[in-house]
Amino acid sequence: MEIKDPAGRWLGKSVEYPARYSPEVLVAVPRADNREICGIPSDNAFFSGYDCWHCYEAGFLTEKGVPVTGILKLVYPADSACIVESKSLKLYLGSFNMHALGETACEGSAGFERQVAADLSRLLDTNVRASFHRHQAEHRPFDFGNYTVLEEMAGMEEVGFSVYREEPALLLDSVRTTPGEVFAGSHLLKSNCKVTRQPDWGSIYIRLKADTLPAPESLLRYIVSFRNENHFHEEICELVYKRLFDIFRPEILSVTCLYTRRGGIDICPCRANCPEGLPSCLPDPAVLTLPSFRQ
Repeated sequence: MEIKDPAGRWLGKSVEYPARYSPEVLVAVPRADNREICGIPSDNAFFSGYDCWHCYEAGFLTEKGVPVTGILKLVYPADSACIVESKSLKLYLGSFNMHALGETACEGSAGFERQVAADLSRLLDTNVRASFHRHQAEHRPFDFGNYTVLEEMAGMEEVGFSVYREEPALLLDSVRTTPGEVFAGSHLLKSNCKVTRQPDWGSIYIRLKADTLPAPESLLRYIVSFRNENHFHEEICELVYKRLFDIFRPEILSVTCLYTRRGGIDICPCRANCPEGLPSCLPDPAVLTLPSFRQ
């Protein structure tokens, strides 16, 4: 396994892009430290899921010197010991900008996918799947079309907000004691990078089936309470999951965060307590889904 540096080897620093293909710039960050702080079990049975990355600044040259560009989608499982640090991935992908791959765009694209998947799989010691999309389908799926956007519900504009540090007690402000299932989303998710403190904006989608449920206003207040938290994207998703699981002991729980791209990359983690709770299209690297409102 390559360098593991949770403080960020490159984050927050002025770094030039490598002039040639440079897999050595990649940095792996262990998941374990934050999971231990949050009380997330280490046996990988607490949830299943994936981290899905869309890289919009990806490309290379053919052997004839023709530029090839597209969207690179990466997917790897949540049970990997590490995540790839985002700036290191950006530098790594930039190292392909003048790199020649294949006689044709199709041949080069296949080689690009193989090389990236191999390098990241080796870095993270897991199976990383990569698909390079040079074209977008006319009709793209969206896994969350049936989710209710909380802030758009009637009467929600009257709700007051005053807590901007993660506070699980907000989920208990108003609880519905009849069994049911909610499909709730919000575009008000905002947190900060763990290292640089730069703002991270996104949308969150929660599926929760349990004997008791949070009221919509309570759930939205809780989502907003992350506004001044400093975590990586994956950690935000897992912390929301952990709080909801501990409080409501759900039959089905799924949490997906679709973060706004920054530096040409967006990160979309999803976690669920059962396979059927996971989104069906987002974790498929061969499928480009519709972006959410904040992406």
